[in-house]
Amino acid sequence: MVSSSGNTPTVAVIMGGPSAEREVSLSTGKECAAALREAGFEVIEVDAGRDLPARLSELSPDVVFNALHGRWGEDGCVQGILEWMQIPYTHSGVLASSLAMDKQKSKEVYRTAGLPVVESIIASAKEVSTTHVMRPPYVVKPNNEGSSVGVYLVHQDANGPPKLGPEMPQNVMVEAFIPGRELTTSVMGDRALGVTDIITDGWYDYHAKYADGGSRHEVPANVPPDIYSACEDYALRAHAALGCRGLSRTDFRWDEAHGLDGLFLLETNTQPGMTPTSLSPEQAQMAGIDFPELCRWLVEDASCDR
Repeated sequence: MVSSSGNTPTVAVIMGGPSAEREVSLSTGKECAAALREAGFEVIEVDAGRDLPARLSELSPDVVFNALHGRWGEDGCVQGILEWMQIPYTHSGVLASSLAMDKQKSKEVYRTAGLPVVESIIASAKEVSTTHVMRPPYVVKPNNEGSSVGVYLVHQDANGPPKLGPEMPQNVMVEAFIPGRELTTSVMGDRALGVTDIITDGWYDYHAKYADGGSRHEVPANVPPDIYSACEDYALRAHAALGCRGLSRTDFRWDEAHGLDGLFLLETNTQPGMTPTSLSPEQAQMAGIDFPELCRWLVEDASCDR
């Protein structure tokens, strides 16, 4: 890939931002910036603030590598800015990002595509804190945040509803709890990269995802062939149904006692983490794609009108 001037392309890696996942995004951005430099690009690291359009206008990069996570960076907002400015960018576009970030709306898309999803409802945080709106066990989480920020597991024998903290939005998703294993599959373009079994000592929360030793990743997952194939098939279909581009990662719960009938989609991440403990780079490595090559591919895949 060359810039419009024929020189080495300049890539602006946008990271940080104001979301609850700022620190993870900063880690992702720095890892990706280092990998892109190793791959031969000129790289500028940009902490995305309210002045982002002005910064990008001043820097005039050839491509934006979107390393933002959470709201504003993963929900279509920054994608809209980049479309308006006509700067090619990585990962999914406005509509796919917005749909995938809204867990309830993405489930409607999954159902239309014939994909299995977990029963869920949207309820006010006040109501959820005062009564069981669903028979336990169930999970309470924000409808439009990622990385297990503000996730509450209500057990079968819970004495009462959860007391939600101030970090929770006014309306939340309440989702039936599926016992069993946490599986995930990344999609790179039109290719599934394999299946990972995420092993933790407890609930797969924010700490388990990002802290050293918080979880173990078994890749490839030691699951029956039909489950492995189904994860890859479902992830590809979810990626296509939502209209994703570039790299995405779809998460599953699998209740082994029910075989294939126990496999359910939870959500699709359009901006998968790319940190030392992240899942997508591990799966890419298993598929023979090292980290700089993965980052290079994302830049070469970048475009507008996504």
